[in-house]
Order: sequence, then C-alpha cells, then structure tokens
Amino acid sequence: MTEPQRPNPDALLAEIQREERTATRGQLKIFFGMCPGVGKTYTMLEAARARRKDGVDVVVGIVETHGRKETEALLEGLEILPRKELEYRGVTLNEMDIDAILVRRPPLVLVDELAHTNAPGSRHPKRYQDVLELLDAGIDVYSTLNVQHLDSRSDVVQQITGVPVRETVPDSVLDQADEIELVDLTPDQLRKRLAEGKVYLGERAATAAENFFREENLTALREMVLRATAEHVDQELRDVMRAKRITGPWKSGQRLAVGVGPSPYSAALIRWTRRIAGALDASWLAVYVETPRSLSDDEKALLTKNLSLARQLGAEVVMTSGEDVATAMVEASREHNVTQIVVGKPMRTSLLTILGGGSLANRLIRRAADIDVHVLSGEPGQPKKRFATAVVGQRLWRDCSVGIGVVAAVTAGSWCLQAVTGYFAIALVYLLAVVLLATKLNRWATLLVAGLSASLWNFLFIPPIFTFRISHVQDALMFVMMFVVAVVMGHLTNQLHTRALGERRRQQRTAALNRLLTRVATSTSLEDGLRQAVGEVDVLFQAHTVVLLDGQTHSSSTYQPDEKERSVAAWAQDKGVPAGRFTDTLPDAGALYLPLRKLGVLGISFTERTTLTLDERELLETFAGQIAALIERYRLIENAQTARITEESEKLHRTLLDSVSHELKTPLAVIGAATDGLDAQLTDAGVPLAKTFLDEIKQANKRLSRVVSNLLDMTRIETGRVPLNLEWCEPVELLRSAAEQVSNEISAERIRIHASGDLPLVRVDVGLIEQSLCNLLNNAAAHSPAGSPIELSVQMEEKMLVLSVADRGVGLGPGEETKVFEKFYRGPHARPGGAGLGLSIVQGFVKAHNGIISAENNTGGGAVFTICLPVETASKPS
Repeated sequence: MTEPQRPNPDALLAEIQREERTATRGQLKIFFGMCPGVGKTYTMLEAARARRKDGVDVVVGIVETHGRKETEALLEGLEILPRKELEYRGVTLNEMDIDAILVRRPPLVLVDELAHTNAPGSRHPKRYQDVLELLDAGIDVYSTLNVQHLDSRSDVVQQITGVPVRETVPDSVLDQADEIELVDLTPDQLRKRLAEGKVYLGERAATAAENFFREENLTALREMVLRATAEHVDQELRDVMRAKRITGPWKSGQRLAVGVGPSPYSAALIRWTRRIAGALDASWLAVYVETPRSLSDDEKALLTKNLSLARQLGAEVVMTSGEDVATAMVEASREHNVTQIVVGKPMRTSLLTILGGGSLANRLIRRAADIDVHVLSGEPGQPKKRFATAVVGQRLWRDCSVGIGVVAAVTAGSWCLQAVTGYFAIALVYLLAVVLLATKLNRWATLLVAGLSASLWNFLFIPPIFTFRISHVQDALMFVMMFVVAVVMGHLTNQLHTRALGERRRQQRTAALNRLLTRVATSTSLEDGLRQAVGEVDVLFQAHTVVLLDGQTHSSSTYQPDEKERSVAAWAQDKGVPAGRFTDTLPDAGALYLPLRKLGVLGISFTERTTLTLDERELLETFAGQIAALIERYRLIENAQTARITEESEKLHRTLLDSVSHELKTPLAVIGAATDGLDAQLTDAGVPLAKTFLDEIKQANKRLSRVVSNLLDMTRIETGRVPLNLEWCEPVELLRSAAEQVSNEISAERIRIHASGDLPLVRVDVGLIEQSLCNLLNNAAAHSPAGSPIELSVQMEEKMLVLSVADRGVGLGPGEETKVFEKFYRGPHARPGGAGLGLSIVQGFVKAHNGIISAENNTGGGAVFTICLPVETASKPS
C-alpha cells in the first residue's frame, strides 16, 4: 500500500496567507492586449457598464479615450471623478486623484493604462502603485495593460520592434491579478482599424503602420500575449487543483519534470528536458528530493551546479524532502500538474538494485500511474556509483561498527544472565537493543544488527547451543520477529529523521526571516535597517557583507571590495543575476554578489565556507529580496517627502516672485515718469552733464524694468496663467518687430534676418513670440563679442513654424543644452547682471503654444536656439 498523499505544509501556509489577503483586499481584473488599438479600454468600459446594470456602483478614476468616439460614447452615464492638476515646470498636468477615490470608496473603479508614469509630485511614481494602494483599501479595480509593458518582455519587444519601452510594470503585478481577460485581434484586423483611423489619427496612423504596426511585429506581439495569458491560466489551474486537493495530473497542457541530484548524469537530463520542453512549447520543472543521506562537499557543489544550469535554461526549481525519492518526486509532480517525468536509466548491478528496493525508474513507473515517464541512459564512460554511497549511505561503516559493538556488549551481559533469566528472556534483551539502535543508526546498519542479534541468540542461547537449528515454533517466531522489527523500525526512524531535518531547516529559515523582517520593520531609517540586515547576514552565514548602492559602499557594510570585486558587483547589477563565488559567472571572485532589483548589490564574503548549499543560497536570495524591498520603501518615502518639499518650495517661490515683482513695478514706473519730466526741464535750463546722468538713470531703470517684467512673466508661467491671444501675422514681421524692440541694446547692423518671400500667414500670440525672440536676441548679444553678427531666421517645415537665433559667441558647454532653460541658470561665461530667467520664460511661452525649443552649438562657433511651433497657416491675400 502506498502512503496517502499529504498536503505540502508550505503550500497550505501560502494558501492560508493568500485567503487572508483576498478576504480584505480588492479584486484586480486586467484587460490584456498585444498593443494599442486592440480594444482594451472599449472592452473594459463594456464590462463596467454590465456591472453597473447589475447594481454595482462603478466610478471612472481615469480613462484615456484618445479621441475615439466609440470609446467616448461608453463613458456616458458613468460617474467620472475630476482629475488632479499638478504643476510641473510651468505646465499643468492632469493625473488620477487617488485621494478622491479613497474618500469616495466605490466598490469598483476604472483605472486605464496600468503602466503609466505619474507626473512629478504625485504620491506614487507609477500608476500601478496607485492601483495596489486601492486594492489594499478593499476597492476592486479594472485596468488595461499591453504585453510590451511587462518588465520581463520589454527588452524582447524592443529587440523585435526597434522601439524602446520606457514604461514597464513588474510581472508580479500581473501575477496578483485575480482575473485576466485577453483582448485579441488578428494583425490584419488591427491594421484595418489603424487604416480607418480608429487607433491613431492623421499622419500618425500612416507612420505607425510603416513602423511599429508592421504585420510581422504584430504577429510576434500576439504570440507573446497569448503565451503570457496561457502561463497565467496554467498557474490558476494549479492553484485551483491545490486548493481543491485534486491530485492530477490534468493533461490540459504538457508540463515536464526532471529529477536533479548530485549526479554527473543530471546535466544531460536537464538539457534533454529543455529540448523536449521547447519542442512541445511546454513549461518544465527541475525537482530535487533531499534524503536523509548527507552529501559530501563535492556532491554539494555538483548539485548546486546542476540546479543553476536548470535555472539558466528556464526551469522552475522545486525542492522537497523525503525518504523515498520516487514517492517524493511523484507527489511534487502531482502538486505541480506535471504530465511527463524525465529520469536517468538505472546504473546499478542487479543485487544492489534489489537491496535498494528497485531502481528509481522502476519505482517511478509503478507510482506515477497516469504520468508518463521518460527513462534516459547515462553518458558513456560515466563512473557507476559505489554501493556504500549510492545505496546505504556514507554513515554505513560508522553505524555498523557502533551496532556490532553494542551487540557484543549485550551478548556478553546476556551470557552472564542466562542462568537467572533463561534463554527466552535473552531474546527480549536483544529485541530492546535492536529497537534502541534503530533510532540512531542507518537502516542498513539496523538490519545488520537485527540479523547478528538473531544469529547470536540462536547460536549461543537456543538449545541445542552452538548450532543454528531451531526446534520450537516460539523460538522461530522470535527469530523472525527480530528481522521484522528491525525493518519496520529502520523505516519509521528514517521517515522521522527526514521529516525532522526538513522541519528543522524550515524552522531555521523561518526564524532567520522573522528576525530579519522584525529588525527591518522596526528600523527608523534606511541606514538603521541596512545595518540590522547586514548584521543578521554576518551572524547567520559567518561572513562579511557589503551593500553597494549606486556603486558606492554603504556605511553599514562590514566588507570593503576592491576594484576587481566591484566590477563583478557591477556586472551582477547590470544583468540582474547573481555572480561571483559559488556561481557559474566569475566564480574566482572573493564574494558572492546578489542584485537588489537594479537598486544595488548585496555582496557576501565567506570566511570559512568552501561550499554553499541550495537552501542557504535560496535563503540568501530571499534576504536580498527583503533588503531590496527595504531600500525601495525608504526611497519611495524619500521621493514623496522631496516632492512635497519641492511643491511647498515652488508655491512659496511663486508667491515671493509675485509679491516682489508687483512691489517693484510701481516705484519703477514713478522713477521712469520722474526722469522723463526732469529731462525736459534740465534740457531747457542747460545744466552741464545733466543729459549724461539722466541717460544712465534711464538705462538702469530700463534694466530693472526688464528684470521685473521677467519676474512677472515667470510668475504667470508657473501659475499657468498664460492665455493665448492668437492672431494672424506674417512670420517675417515677427522678426523685424523683435529686432526693432531691441534696437536700443543691439545695433540694427548686427541683426541679420533670413526669410523666404513665400511664407504663408501663421496664427500665433504675436506678443509672446516677439518677447521670446527679444529674449533670445538679448541672450545672443550678451554671450557674443561686440559687433559680431546675430542671425535671425524663419522657415516653414510642413506645418511647423521654425524660428532660430544664432550667435558667434563661446557656445554651450557639455550638458548646457538643457541647463540653459532652467530658472536662474547663468553660464560660466555670462556677463554681470541679469537674473537668469530670460530663456526659462522663452521656454514657457513656447510650451504655451505646444511647441518646443532646443539649443545646440553652431557649426561656425557660438550657439543656435531653435523654436518649433505647430501653427495654422493661411495664404496671403493677393
């Protein structure tokens, strides 16, 4: 009879924790598609309207229709929460108001575009983090996602399409989804929608059809989204089977498992399984069953190498424990819905196979029932396992010696007691010795002790003595009983020993994780948390630890890597995989380096260890995951605090600018009027040098007036109060008017205007564009030699008005192409005076027109500032 299958304690614990989370947590449904335009938002709105008809209170947190009329029509009748306005560099951005949703607390909220990056100043950098907060608050969420935004698929999508993916969502978010609905279209159907203007409008649709939306790209993306959905459904099936205690397997799809151990044959089995899984398009497991037999250092190293190979080839590694490898492997296979098991061909002799209870392949075939078993031969020339190592274990000779010594002592004592107790009582003494030894010795040693005890009792104590003949039935029964008790006790003892080892390892791992989580949770700062975590790693693994953040050694570290070690750490962080000691990548390094989710690297330098077991490796990786979560948490807190401080600082800054500007404007106007009146009177009086002094006062007044005007303009930009007064004008007149306005500061001979005569009329805010050109001209004059020419040009490129101002000055230094547009930035070669606001104001006025401004070095020396404005055009009247 086979032992009834017991549920895995870890699986039960995970199921209980999952049920506890889902009891209070909201439900997440993701509408999943291969790319924009397949109809995710449309399908989500249809599902929301159906829920609303069922009486569910549905609220729209944020939905992007992108001008699609069919989608906009589905929003009618749904409650739409107002968006939150955020100011960023003079531009007003609209984002989802998560606080309004939490106050409203609807049963279901719609949150479009899960991978969206929130505007600076938002509570969370990413929209999926907003969704996680809503779920934790018990609110159900409907959202949409493209496969290209999955973190694990983004690099593949970029390789296929050539388009970089800048917004990604961790795969764990998709794994947390309670329901995934695939929204699918064929590439032909999607390209037809694109041509009909249902995805993008105008020229953008034609450009997309020639690039991202090529048929081959869409076919590859469709395959990726189907595979991702199938993987999620497969995981759901296994969760349901585990929850319902369904033994399986259900052959709804192929799933392979390969047995892995400290054997030189395992690598060949792993590679063969990978090839078959690829041919069948199936997922696969690498299963290691830990038995009571202790492993040598060489075997531990080989086991770690084999499991690392399985991970590298894409296997899911499953570790379990048990006395019988075949039984444990079948249980693990049923738990993971495996349909095919791969195992090596037996390499033992017939006698050893019988003594071992039959070969692993034969035992698997007997126990697997409806699971297919592939039996592969080993590679030629591989050494066969020794009997002592493969069958009875490394403790055999020690245990046999102990058993023989105890039996000898019992025999000597029994010989002295036989006259008092009789020979039958001596059998009970031998039986007691066998039972006690069975709790300590290897089962093969226990069997030897039982046989030796029975033989000595028969030979020395059962009449006739010194013979092996047994005359009475009760003596024969006692003789047989010793063997039965030995076998049963050996089996039970090994089972208990195996379970005790497994429970002890789980307890040690749980205790270590609890200590780490407790210390991290009670930490008051990132430094304190990392110091506690490093101390735990150092004590538990008797090692020295380093935490590298942004390439710098954190102060909590107890190990200082040299340049060579830092290069290994940098490789681990860049590739996102472990490297260094005890790995297949740069194994000669002095420490093991584990990536911390691209945030940094955890390095462990072991002082006395020559090997690292798989349990210890997994525990270290779990520690690294918790440390990464700690760093990420404090960085999010720091970012939130920085955003809040920045917002308050910007608010104070705008208030100060507004107040100071208005306070200065009135006295400057009075000074201007007074100097004009005084100029007229002094000219009539003929006072010597009066004209010179008055001119200096007027120039200073103009300079102050320009500074105050700039401050007022910056205040208008940052508060979003830049209304556009659009009117038709000739582009060349914009240039001439701007040159005339700066004629007092820049001579007309220096400004050279270039414009073709066939330019159409354009519709812009003439005042803002003229002021922008004036600021650019003054900037060019301030950064170029006196008398050098300033080129002012205008042209049309498609529907864009392109204005440029070029000088012959010192040009821009490295990185100044963007810095020059920052508020109060003054270059190293700037002349004294000025507040550094002129170019910031130009950028604000250009953005108000939905245009862009750029700066670059001029090929002939100096700098070129270019303004590109999307404009309406009209023909000049004849």
